[in-house]
Amino acid sequence: MTEQPARRLLLVHAHPDDESINNGATMAKYAAEGARVTVVTCTLGEEGEVIPPDLAHLAADREDTLGAHRIGEVAAAMKEVGVTDHRFLGGAGRYRDSGMMGTEQNHRPGAFWSADVDEAAADLVEVIRELRPQVLVTYDPDGGYGHPDHIQAHRVAMRAVELAAEPAFRADLGDAYTVAKVYWNRAPRTTVEDRFRRLPDELPASPFTAVATVADVPGVTDDERVTTEIDGRAFGAAKAAAMRAHATQVEVHERLFALSNGLAQPIFDVEYYELVRGEAGTVDGGRETDLFAGLGVAEGAK
Repeated sequence: MTEQPARRLLLVHAHPDDESINNGATMAKYAAEGARVTVVTCTLGEEGEVIPPDLAHLAADREDTLGAHRIGEVAAAMKEVGVTDHRFLGGAGRYRDSGMMGTEQNHRPGAFWSADVDEAAADLVEVIRELRPQVLVTYDPDGGYGHPDHIQAHRVAMRAVELAAEPAFRADLGDAYTVAKVYWNRAPRTTVEDRFRRLPDELPASPFTAVATVADVPGVTDDERVTTEIDGRAFGAAKAAAMRAHATQVEVHERLFALSNGLAQPIFDVEYYELVRGEAGTVDGGRETDLFAGLGVAEGAK
């Protein structure tokens, strides 16, 4: 087996762009420090709304070639944050974007929402047993904001963690392995509310004319549920560049961005998490400042 860095981080996301919006600064920080950072994306994001008018022909209701285009976008985004290992769950195109909750796309052949959870989890078990990450990051049970693919990504990731640790499960996928720590993406309510209060003053210097609301931010939760914060301020520009690479889905202006609804949101370069599996690496009850805290693996170690 090829020697791997001492610290190994696996992030599981639903669509291209989710990784950059949620974890761009975190990924850039750990990649710069020498950790192995792997991103698994569950779909190609084929049902996404296209922002640039000159790319509108890619949309699912026209040429239906958006998924192939977004492969290039996520590759460009990964370069911006220094991630060299990006994969699609089961291979590119294995699972299709399911559209928004309650739409007919939820039940189309191949839709991720309709996939058997254990079958999809097996695809991720193979990755976990190969890479042996100490830390896995994914969404909360609501997927952050209720999108079916985000909910399914949560289910698949959590099930894969269980199955990967079972010696009796699919020995052909590698030796059993236990992920030490699992985190869900979070955003502390008071921090988000404070940042949104300042948004209207920033609009005149941007191309945006209206602001989103706190409810538009995935994973907002009560402050006490947040166990971990990663200071990625040194990597804010890398995060913004990664988000900008997803040009069909995201418009970026300095520290603000908007999705297809055109409503401005802040780009957070301090990113927040809830530890839901494993032991916290703090002794005073405060927030962790390192996803690998308590695991005894030093920065830059082999």
